[in-house]
Amino acid sequence: MNSSLGAAAAGRITLGGDLSVNRLGFGAMRITGPGVWGDPPDVSAAVRLLRRAVHLGVNFIDTADAYGPQVSEDLLARALYPYPLDLVIATKGGLVRPAPGAWNCDGRPEHLRAACEGSLKRLRVDRIDVYQLHAPDPTLPIEESIGELVRLRAQGKIRHIGVSNVTLDQLERCERLAPIVSVQNRYNFDQRESEDVLEHCAARGIAFLPWA
Repeated sequence: MNSSLGAAAAGRITLGGDLSVNRLGFGAMRITGPGVWGDPPDVSAAVRLLRRAVHLGVNFIDTADAYGPQVSEDLLARALYPYPLDLVIATKGGLVRPAPGAWNCDGRPEHLRAACEGSLKRLRVDRIDVYQLHAPDPTLPIEESIGELVRLRAQGKIRHIGVSNVTLDQLERCERLAPIVSVQNRYNFDQRESEDVLEHCAARGIAFLPWA
């Protein structure tokens, strides 16, 4: 493999001080069916795509239980388990999909615990490298959601905590409860509302994972 064409060409970053990954990762949202719902039209092609990504040096894959729902995590395990030793998998909980096109927040501690347990089973792992709150639940303080992730980490079910779709104020409140290793917010050429979050992450050594 020509190293200039691989994921390593973009350099490396460190998550949580102990997980070194290539900067170019793989977002596994779109390996599901249309609208991020159900199986992909060609499951075998999705499996081949995941294996090809790893072959090209990708060692960080981001997914979520809401993708499919559950389909993305299932496909990851089908394609890559047993996982390469250097592969870091990040997944998320806190959104539920009652129907195609619906993305509903549920950051209740009991839901997050059940979501984490489900992800552990689907991914076939004993501990999730990075577990992220998919979005703050507007019906309860974000501290309640993060507090449950702290408990899951203490029980050895997750290694590091990340957050997604947060404001700077919400991020700072999370940091008062636990080290946050990553933030995944929408950020692209036209949409830069998270500029303050990005600057905070850069100053604090937190990985910023943009989604478009």
